[in-house]
Amino acid sequence: MDQHSGTSAAAALTRPPRLTPGARVAVVATSGPVPPGTLESGLEVLRGWDLDPVVMPHVLDEHPAFGHLAGTDEARAGDLERAWCDPAVSAVICARGGYGAQRMVDLVDWAAIRAAGPKVFVGYSDVTALHEAFAVRTGLSTLHGPMPATAAFLKDTAAQESLRATLFEPESVMTLGPGAGGGALLPGRASGITLGGCVSLLAAGLGTPHARPSARGGLLLIEDVGEEAYRLDRILTQLLRSGWLDGVAGVGLGSWEDCGPYEEVRALLLDRLSGLGVPVAEKLGFGHGPGSPTVPLGLPAVLDADAGTLTLNVPALS
Repeated sequence: MDQHSGTSAAAALTRPPRLTPGARVAVVATSGPVPPGTLESGLEVLRGWDLDPVVMPHVLDEHPAFGHLAGTDEARAGDLERAWCDPAVSAVICARGGYGAQRMVDLVDWAAIRAAGPKVFVGYSDVTALHEAFAVRTGLSTLHGPMPATAAFLKDTAAQESLRATLFEPESVMTLGPGAGGGALLPGRASGITLGGCVSLLAAGLGTPHARPSARGGLLLIEDVGEEAYRLDRILTQLLRSGWLDGVAGVGLGSWEDCGPYEEVRALLLDRLSGLGVPVAEKLGFGHGPGSPTVPLGLPAVLDADAGTLTLNVPALS
């Protein structure tokens, strides 16, 4: 187990450099199969930002036995590792989510990735497992942001602009929220280090070597998609019973697409989170919903639940 195992949520992580025009960005498939046409349209968006996207060799692979995976675990891990260790690459962007990151995370040479130095890493949803691994194994901050081989990215100019601004002009996107209807589920202000992502993936990572042992001292940012209320109940209860949420400084809630009526989801979140005794802001807008902003993970910020905002203390990228 390497020196970064057990990274605390209370410790700020190292920011990678911002991108400059002409920067080479590698696109990798870490999870589900990638639609070729959607990928090409997404690459055109990146080229329109004056980036030089390169597609890693196995991005369009299909797993020989399991249709829910983009190629074998070894191929997906190898692409991520080679992309990161290429000195000409400034950023690694996941093509899409789905499922599969957990299967390949143990196959990555994290010591080699750490030795290659800080770079921008972008993704969300299933990629939450890799955000945790980057934090624990490399001490690097990452970006919870949209992925180019998804129909949602291609249709969502607001999400596109948030990512572009974060990559090139991070000072311009220091505050997240308030979203439509956003505000306090539970009132107050809190300071801490951002962490989180898809809450079902955080629960699935409990007890594994590539996830933090606790959210203590952190500002936990969570969202999910397609999880009915009883399953969200199970996920949050597991995080509570495990002690993973003990000492968390505050909680920011994103979108809950296809999780049922929001009134029911809201009541459940209030029921499960109120016992923490910390500020909880709702409808911050990040996640699987439209207009989702890019959120840096691993950086100091202030959560103002009453105002419905999350404000970074430093720009996402150096």
